[in-house]
Order: sequence, then structure tokens, then C-alpha cells
Amino acid sequence: LARIIQQVPRDNIKFIIHAAYENPRPSAYVAKRARTPLAKLPFTIGGTDRTLSLFDIAAAAAGKDIPDEIRGALRAVAEISTPLPTYPNGCHVTEVEIDPQTGVVEILRHSGIDDVGRVINPLIVDGQTHGGIVQGGGQALMEHCVYDANALILAGSFMDYAMLRAADVPSFDLANNEIPAPTSLLGVKGGGEGGTTAAPPAVINAIVDALSEFDVRHMDMPATPERIWRAIHQT
Repeated sequence: LARIIQQVPRDNIKFIIHAAYENPRPSAYVAKRARTPLAKLPFTIGGTDRTLSLFDIAAAAAGKDIPDEIRGALRAVAEISTPLPTYPNGCHVTEVEIDPQTGVVEILRHSGIDDVGRVINPLIVDGQTHGGIVQGGGQALMEHCVYDANALILAGSFMDYAMLRAADVPSFDLANNEIPAPTSLLGVKGGGEGGTTAAPPAVINAIVDALSEFDVRHMDMPATPERIWRAIHQT
């Protein structure tokens, strides 16, 4: 009965559905954006009360009464040429313990709350946040590209480039602050940046706070055990 040809991105509120009929001039269904899921949004023929849901169209597109050249699963192609900014927010806090004899840092707790817009799959969002925290924590504690005097990288493999592992981090205490993005049909925002953005300053600030009794006020990344040990014993 119908086939979605394109989603119009210019005004972000209309979808043009070209219906394939025997008539060589295709009809157009225009549906205005509503505050309902797209799957339940009816597509209405202008000037009539005839409507179809997206699921109705998808089912009809695979029907036997559809010409072979257009029968099959629906697909849509769109080019987003207009910037759609989002404004997420969040806060992360890290608790660390430092051995003053060795400079080794142990992450005891890491808590965070992030605004990723509407959360569709909490498990995926948590997984992205976990990975981001570990990546950011690794940047804060050990990840370092080292070069020799001839500008040749010495950390050219994972045998030489240190990264945080599962045994180096605790279970994370996380929560979501859902504020839907007004510039997205789904209300979503980026879900993977919160951990990578928040973990490095949270970890470094925790280290500096722990070393405050040694009059340490600043710590460059990566805060390796050697760098921390020197900061302790040079005060």
C-alpha cells in the first residue's frame, strides 16, 4: 500500500510518505508530529479521516498486493544537515585510597548521575557509562603515550600501554537524570560521554584531596604511582 521514501529533516515536524498506487501520480501522506510514539502516530490522507499507523504501512508493504518492485521492508534515508544541539548535565564523585609508601592508588567508590535524555535501554546506557568511567579513570591514572628522543613511540602495544582493568575498579553507583532533549524526536542525548568526561577530574581531584596533608595542590595526568610517590616525598 505505501512505502516510506524519505524523512524530511528541514522542519523536523513532518514526514512525507509517498504511496505507491497504480496511479502514476503518487499521493502524499503528511503527518504532523504528535506527543506519541512514532509507531502509534497515524498518517492521515489530507482532507479525509483515513489513517494508517506505521505498523499498518510496514505490514502492507510486504503484502502480496504490492508490486514486486516496491514490495519489502520499509526503509528511510535522511541527511541531517541542521545542527541539533543537546545540553546534558551530570556529576561524578570518586573516593580513593593512596599508599604513601608506594604511591599506588586504589579506587574505592565511584558514584555518578548523568542526563542522557530519555533512556530507552537502561542496560546499554549503564554499559556505556561503565566503559566511559574506566576509560576516563585510565586516562587519569596510567594511560600515557611515551616517545623516545627520536620521536618513536615506546608504548606501541598493549604490552607497554597501561590501561585500567576490571580488577582495578569497584562496582559503580549510578543513576540517570532524564531530561528529554527538545531537538530530538526520541528526546535522547549522547550516552557514552558522561563517564569519559567526568571520571578524569573526579579521580584527579580525589587524589589531590587525599594528598592535601602533604601540601600537594596539583597533579598532572597520568597520576602514576611514581609521580604520586615523588609528590609525597618532595614536599
